[in-house]
Amino acid sequence: MLQPLCRRTWAPRGETPIQRAWDRHDRLSAIGAITVSPQRRRLGFFFRVHGHNIRAPDIVSFLCQLHRHVRRPIIVVWDRSSVHRSAAKQLARCKWLKVEWLPAYAPKLNPVEAAWSHTKYSDLANYVPNDVDELYDEVGNSLNDLHFTQTLLRSFFRWAGLEL
Repeated sequence: MLQPLCRRTWAPRGETPIQRAWDRHDRLSAIGAITVSPQRRRLGFFFRVHGHNIRAPDIVSFLCQLHRHVRRPIIVVWDRSSVHRSAAKQLARCKWLKVEWLPAYAPKLNPVEAAWSHTKYSDLANYVPNDVDELYDEVGNSLNDLHFTQTLLRSFFRWAGLEL
């Protein structure tokens, strides 16, 4: 959102730090996937950022593009949100896709949740964008960096209590 997430900060002694921000609630939504290569166990992070709430056609398009990129069958691990269930129905005939469902209300089992948390609470903490375009660029930069950081991606699996 355009409202900054306030975290700890510093200021000279006796001066309260002040963040000036617009009172706007414009927002972005993101979809992402952490991939694991079968042979090398190398991790990748792929994402898209949208200016609207993610809908099933956005997910279908994302997964089709991801499949074209990895050129292998894909196993998707999803929570049971309505948008995921709707996308699963639309993709039911795809032979290259298998869906595994997480238990209901278990976001801590999803390593991608750790990626969103890292971006929001670490990279973008105290960040005050001027507009949605600036926020889009900064979110994209943060998420793009994840693709090249194996240790961080592996830590998301440890956070979820999953072994690779």
